[in-house]
Amino acid sequence: MKTGFIEMLKLAWKYATRNRVRSLLTLLGVAAGMFLFTAVETMQQSLKSATQTKADDTTLVVYRENRFCPSTSRLPEYYQTDIEKIEGVEAVIPVQIAVNNCGASLDVITFRGVPADGLKGYNPDIQLIEGSIEDWLGRSDGALIGKNFAVRRKLEPGDRFEAVGVTTYISGVIESPLPQDNNVAYVHLPFLQQASRVGLGTVTQFNVKVASGADLDVTAAAIDQLFKSDAAPTVTRPEKAFFAQTAKDLIELISFTQWMGIGAVLAVTALVANALMLIARGRVKESAVLQTIGFSPQRIASLMVWEGVLLGLAGGLLGTIMASVFFAYNRFTFGNEGITLAILPSAEAASVSVTIAVLLGLLASLWPAYVASNQSIVQSLRNT
Repeated sequence: MKTGFIEMLKLAWKYATRNRVRSLLTLLGVAAGMFLFTAVETMQQSLKSATQTKADDTTLVVYRENRFCPSTSRLPEYYQTDIEKIEGVEAVIPVQIAVNNCGASLDVITFRGVPADGLKGYNPDIQLIEGSIEDWLGRSDGALIGKNFAVRRKLEPGDRFEAVGVTTYISGVIESPLPQDNNVAYVHLPFLQQASRVGLGTVTQFNVKVASGADLDVTAAAIDQLFKSDAAPTVTRPEKAFFAQTAKDLIELISFTQWMGIGAVLAVTALVANALMLIARGRVKESAVLQTIGFSPQRIASLMVWEGVLLGLAGGLLGTIMASVFFAYNRFTFGNEGITLAILPSAEAASVSVTIAVLLGLLASLWPAYVASNQSIVQSLRNT
């Protein structure tokens, strides 16, 4: 008996949905496992994006040598003029940073003080999506907050926000292709210097734009050599390497979640395999009838495999969608030493999760398919 691909798929779907309670419980179990796996994959992808330097990355961070927490890194603001003279440097912006927690923490609040005329020139890709730039320029206590920061704190233009001893007026909400910009509040540099009690003329770090990503190491070495003998020596790294170095605790914490992902994968495999094994043993008579009317053992096996794939696909889609909505709604942000990492859903993480779910369904169905296809017709009919 010849059965086409579409017919086999329809038949597998009918068998999978016939026992609705069992199929629903299996699907929910798969969805729960894939929710956890997608959450882990989302965190891993976010960490990868924040720490892996690419060829088009052109940002350096100049920090005080042997200092990590922003409150301990203090550099003279006049270093800006000297850095601008170094060959290959396109733009320099002094930054004062204030955070509510210097250690690894969830939902960190970060203020960045920058010159009023330097933010747009340093990062022309920043876009205002709410509020007014003119309002920010006209108020000493004005703040431009990233879109993730605004969603997480439920803030909008016109609100007042207080944290870390700093009270600001929300002038606008911004969006940027740089993840860091979407998770912080930009305020005026003199305002934050005074609010942080570090005094005018002192900053936490300098962000430096270079002409080419290939010049990052050379320019970093030149900057550190220039200030090597000064009272405030510096250490300069690419922005993502700086994140990887200063956020070791955060990276270790997220790396540990890989084991949770592995556990979720094993649980999903065992769940689907157990469900299909029960189906195979409860469908002895039906398998015998199918063989009697012309189904080959290979067709019986492929029918079981398609059931596993469908269960994996349906559960994987459900779990992935739930995890993506969960992270999109909550906008979790991890922070460490003034560096923020937003955990946001991505198409890459979702596609990986759905693919893994399908492969797990396929893998889990192999043994039940073998058992179902090797049952003797006579013996099967005798056992029913």
